[in-house]
Amino acid sequence: MAGGVTGGGSATWSDRFEQGLHPAIERFNASIGFDITLLQEDLDGSVAHARMLADCGVIDQAEADQLCSGLEQIRAEAAAGSFNPGIDDEDVHFAVERRLIALRGPVGKKLHTGRSRNDQVGTDLRLWLRRRIDELDPLVRLFQTALLRQALDHRNTLIPGYTHLQRAQPVCLAHHLLAYVEMLERDRQRFEDVRKRVNCSPLGAAALAGTPVPINRHSTAAALDFEGIYANSLDAVSDRDFAVEFSAAASLLMVHLSRLAEEVIFWASEECGFVRLSDRCATGSSLMPQKKNPDVPELVRGKCGRVFGHLQGLLTMIKGLPLAYNKDFQEDKEALFDVVNTSFQCLEAMTILIEEGLSFRPDRLEAAVGSDFSNATDVADYLVARQVPFREAYQIVGSVVKQCLSDGLLLRDLSLERWRQFHPSIDADLFDALAPRQVVAARLSEGGTGFARVEEQLALWSDRLGLANH
Repeated sequence: MAGGVTGGGSATWSDRFEQGLHPAIERFNASIGFDITLLQEDLDGSVAHARMLADCGVIDQAEADQLCSGLEQIRAEAAAGSFNPGIDDEDVHFAVERRLIALRGPVGKKLHTGRSRNDQVGTDLRLWLRRRIDELDPLVRLFQTALLRQALDHRNTLIPGYTHLQRAQPVCLAHHLLAYVEMLERDRQRFEDVRKRVNCSPLGAAALAGTPVPINRHSTAAALDFEGIYANSLDAVSDRDFAVEFSAAASLLMVHLSRLAEEVIFWASEECGFVRLSDRCATGSSLMPQKKNPDVPELVRGKCGRVFGHLQGLLTMIKGLPLAYNKDFQEDKEALFDVVNTSFQCLEAMTILIEEGLSFRPDRLEAAVGSDFSNATDVADYLVARQVPFREAYQIVGSVVKQCLSDGLLLRDLSLERWRQFHPSIDADLFDALAPRQVVAARLSEGGTGFARVEEQLALWSDRLGLANH
């Protein structure tokens, strides 16, 4: 088994090995089927490494130029669909190196000087994730913008507010939608914070202990736009905290998407009827012709489990690993790739759903907020304004609600005379205070649902998201 990878034969390893892998173990061991995703990042890192080797005098400039031109040729072949490594290449790193040797001959064997696959894969994965984070941020902003547009259109629409999924108090629909805009802003901040720790270069840490080759780690870090390098070579090759952190941030994003998805499902139910689903974002039943099913929010709600599961899988994979590199780390990629893909798909789907997949029904919403006891707290507030202690006012209103339920009435249906039987300070202006629109308008505490406060937040978010002239 002479030559190994540097000899360009089918064998991967050095001449220490006399036999090849069992075919089943070769398949089990190979990661080329999924880590080919990192091809562009592997090429980027290799180009930076080759140029650094020349700058440090490890290879001459002509050799570096040959290596870089060969790497760019592989990039072109991949773009043309003609670079298709197989399972005998084991992983993307060996696939690139073998093809480079085939293209440039013996000089290709110099590329791996001063590095290991251990720091190489860590570099590739960070470059890949950094790009995905940069692509994710505008998608989150687009979703925020879709929510904001709906909020602007419904700045005067009311919706029942719930606690424990029981009618609690009416709120402005725009206020409800802006709550999700706030959640998504925290998601953006988390991803931005994760990016800072992703953006650190392990390249040059080699297998685990550094290298005697006179390399310049800061040079490759700068060439790849990393903000710095790992200070400890053991930590550099064994750190997957960034993958866990990203998956945790993505899990929270999915939580927020799923919470809104659940509300849309509820709103679209016949029992609720607060929204209509468009044909663009709903499906029918194969048996029941009248059905229109909320597949988009249901799928988003279901796909949360994938992301949560990958987070748990990553934590479990890492928790018992000794320093430094272990083959267990091969399991990080498929998990991370799927976390990213699932998050991207769900964000896109929910954005389309909010933009064109549903329409609110103000008539149903108006009827809902006017047909319950969600204005009961406002009676207590009315009494408090007349010097009745809150807890006493609370008990009075409880008695009123109990009597209304017994008589099949709403608070608005009671006559002033009946109201005064509960407390003599009640006057005719109570009926204005009980009107749902006034109930909402009165909540002017900072962060509240009062229309004036909501207008302030609409203006603020319109400015942040570039809709200032809406």
